[in-house]
Amino acid sequence: MAIPNYTYLKLKMQGPCEVITIGTSFQRAYKCEVECCEHATAIVTSNELAAVRKEIVEKAPDPKWLVESFEPVEGAKEVLVDPSGSKSKVVHIGTTLSSK
Repeated sequence: MAIPNYTYLKLKMQGPCEVITIGTSFQRAYKCEVECCEHATAIVTSNELAAVRKEIVEKAPDPKWLVESFEPVEGAKEVLVDPSGSKSKVVHIGTTLSSK
């Protein structure tokens, strides 16, 4: 059994012959408190990271998917990128989008 006294920064416990008293300084107590807070923050952060990792579904990209296989959705309008240039460069703009 140990009895901490936070006012005087002392810890007293029963020894084999008498009471053992352990003391420290305010600077040492402050340093220990800072280390404790940093350790607690690291634990909370790692637990939050583990929770986020569980929520994220990692899906590997399909190597067979080609950019050329893209097909625009229905209701898309074809607009030339440069009207004075070649007609091969077009952009598909959706016409079913909301006004927002």
